Amino acid sequence: MAQTIGTVMTGPVVGVGGQRPLRLAGLGRLRPGLLLAGVFVALLLLAAAFPAALAPYDPLDASARLAFQPPGSAHWLGTDENGRDVLSRLIHGVRSSLFMGLAATALGLAWGALLGLLSGLGPRWLDAALMRAIDVLLAFPDLLLALVIITFFGQGTANLILAVGIAGVPRYARLVRAQTLNVRNAGYVEAAVTLGQSQLAVVLRHILPNAFKPVLILATIGIGGTITAGAALSFLGFGAPPPAPE
Repeated sequence: MAQTIGTVMTGPVVGVGGQRPLRLAGLGRLRPGLLLAGVFVALLLLAAAFPAALAPYDPLDASARLAFQPPGSAHWLGTDENGRDVLSRLIHGVRSSLFMGLAATALGLAWGALLGLLSGLGPRWLDAALMRAIDVLLAFPDLLLALVIITFFGQGTANLILAVGIAGVPRYARLVRAQTLNVRNAGYVEAAVTLGQSQLAVVLRHILPNAFKPVLILATIGIGGTITAGAALSFLGFGAPPPAPE
C-alpha cells in the first residue's frame, strides 16, 4: 500500500481522461530579442504607412530661430541647421528609405539571378566570361561602384536605386551560380529530364525554386546594407534633392 501511494504521489500529473494538461511552452520560449525586433519592424511599417500620424511637426517646416535646438520636450531629437524637427524628418524619411532599400535589393536580385542562371546552365565559355566580369565588379567595394555608376547618371532617387542595385548584382550572381551548379545535378532534376520535361519547365519548376532559397535569405539581410549605402550616398549629395526627408 505504501509503495502504491508513493507511486501515485511521484507519478506524472494527468488531467481528466488521462490527458496531460496544456502547457504554454511556446510563450515561455519567446525570446525578448525577437519580440523587440518584431516591435521595431512594426513601428517602421507604421511610420512608412502613416508618417503624419506619428510625426509631431511638418518635416519641411523651417525656422531660423529654432536652428540647432538641443533635444528637449518640444523637440525630442532637436532641430537641424534650418530649424526643422529631426524626429519628424526621421519618421517621414522611413518611407523613402524603405522603398529605396527594397527596390534596389529587388533590382540587384533580379539581374544577379539572371546572370547566375545563365552562368550555371550555359556553356563553359559563357560561364567563364560572365564570372570574369563578376570578378572585376567584385574587386570594387559596393559603395565605390555605386559612386562610379551614379556619377554617370546624376543624382536623384531613381538613379540612387539603380546605382545601389547594380552594385549588389555580383554578390547575388555568384550565389545563384553556385546554387544552380549544385541543384542541376540533383536526382529530382535528372528524373524530370528523364520523364521528358522541357528545359524551360525543368529550370522554372525544379532548379530556380531550389536555388533561390538561400539567395532570398541573403537578400533579406542585404536590405539593411542597401539602406545604409543609400543613406551614405545621400549624405554625399547623390540622393533625393533637398529638402526631401530621408
